[in-house]
Amino acid sequence: MMKPRLFAALTLALTLAALPAFALDLQQARGAGLVGEKLDGYVTALQPSPEVNALVAEVNTKRQQEYARISRENGQPANIVAKLAAEQIINNLPAGARYQDAAGNWKTR
Repeated sequence: MMKPRLFAALTLALTLAALPAFALDLQQARGAGLVGEKLDGYVTALQPSPEVNALVAEVNTKRQQEYARISRENGQPANIVAKLAAEQIINNLPAGARYQDAAGNWKTR
């Protein structure tokens, strides 16, 4: 069972990871099928371009930092925090977004 504090921290992490910093933001990239959510808690470029690759790098850097912070504060391994975040991210994706299923196959919500 996930601790309430860990859940709150993951929610904050997901919010921070979605903040736009480029002309193309994560929501737009998801909607256009340019990126997909992986089971490890990170995003990947499904249709790479310099802009998409830069967005993916920024989002993943922010997520990695946030997962590490949550890990330190809750005494959980960072990879476990990231996998829990992946579950939340994938469960809350809007229609049309791409994600990996449990077998690693790409699906569209």
